[in-house]
Amino acid sequence: MDESLHPKSDQDRTVKPRDYIFMWIGDGVNIGNMTLGASVIVAGVAKLNIYQTILAALLAIAIISTVFALNDRLGYKKGIPYVVQLRMSFGTKGTIISSLLRGIPAIVWYGIQSWIGGTALNEIAIIVTNGSFDNIFICFIALQLFQIVLSLFGFHAIKWVETVASVVFTIGLIYVFVILVSSYSTEIVQTWVQADGSWGLTFFMIIMVLLGNYAGIFVSAADYSRELKTGLSNKKRGALYFIPITIAYGFVIIIGAMLASATGVTNPAIALPMVIDNPYISVGVSAFIVITVIATNMVANVIPPTYVITLLTKLRYRVSVTITGLLALFAFPWLLIQESSATGLNMFVLIYSAFLGPVVAILVVEYYILRKQNVNITDLYNEEGPYAGYNPAGLTAMLIGAAAAFIEVDLSWIIGVVVAGIAYYLLSKYAFKGSSFKKGTIFEK
Repeated sequence: MDESLHPKSDQDRTVKPRDYIFMWIGDGVNIGNMTLGASVIVAGVAKLNIYQTILAALLAIAIISTVFALNDRLGYKKGIPYVVQLRMSFGTKGTIISSLLRGIPAIVWYGIQSWIGGTALNEIAIIVTNGSFDNIFICFIALQLFQIVLSLFGFHAIKWVETVASVVFTIGLIYVFVILVSSYSTEIVQTWVQADGSWGLTFFMIIMVLLGNYAGIFVSAADYSRELKTGLSNKKRGALYFIPITIAYGFVIIIGAMLASATGVTNPAIALPMVIDNPYISVGVSAFIVITVIATNMVANVIPPTYVITLLTKLRYRVSVTITGLLALFAFPWLLIQESSATGLNMFVLIYSAFLGPVVAILVVEYYILRKQNVNITDLYNEEGPYAGYNPAGLTAMLIGAAAAFIEVDLSWIIGVVVAGIAYYLLSKYAFKGSSFKKGTIFEK
């Protein structure tokens, strides 16, 4: 196993609480999240009004922060990554399946963010060349290649990029907010504020979309918490998620909805230059977009799939991170983000949430209920130990939870969480007698 997957010692942890906050602010203030905010407006019609949107966002953020605080604890205490954490519930071989369920959506998101960034980079090129250059695809390729090079430097590069991006883009967002309020208030009020919206299934579906956006991130919370300096209480660490995500993600969702209400366009990289009638400022805003796309990819969409590839192929970190970047080129993001609607993106989020909800439920039940937060880390790294092979209870519960989630895709994450969590507990207790995975649990005989 590559040394990048070994437990992090206290000396190896370089991320301070301040850096951690900036990291999650930088991840929250990104254009992909703004696109999700814009998704409440479809073809100029609001699915939720402003009050429903704000409440949906707050509920989603509360769930996101809670799951983060629960699922990051093993990685923080023992310094292990997500792909090793998975072994206690799915086995050394079963981890292949569950880790791919995290890695594949991250790669697709990598492509989505880069496509948005490429669109912004193309806007800069159009202005600078006075219209003589206009090719989003070339800009997309160029940006992706740059990100691959940057990601070779690991988490140290991520800290630097996130700190810069969080400050720069927050300033840019405040500027855009002022423009929208001062120049487009009539359109926003008519389209969004005064809309009837819905308190029914659509309302809860938007909650699932907004928290589903983080489903792939908080399921692999250990990948981030293992980099954080030790000595923080659970409450303080929980605050390191709730405060920055509430401020950053909440603000970006509101800006996205306002922008789509004002322009009727759900791709912010196209909509932002429309509301900023100044080519020089448009260049600056588009540059902000490119920076925040890079920052988001470095945190949310590079590390998890890289660890998965490293685990499955035994390749070195730098080779795996390069493969991750190249795979993102083939994510076909232009099919998920259309100019007038982000419905395709919403459906993508809901579908992968149907699988990742069950995974995080199983991990939480395993760690807190079955093992009472007591895990033998040496066993997790032993290919012939109690976690060898497949854990039939974990894989069966995951499939049951995912199948139940598809009964109502709009509520996929919460259905998958509840059903898989209950199924895993019952299967662990009553099924698969003599399974080695019962060792160290409350069901060990």
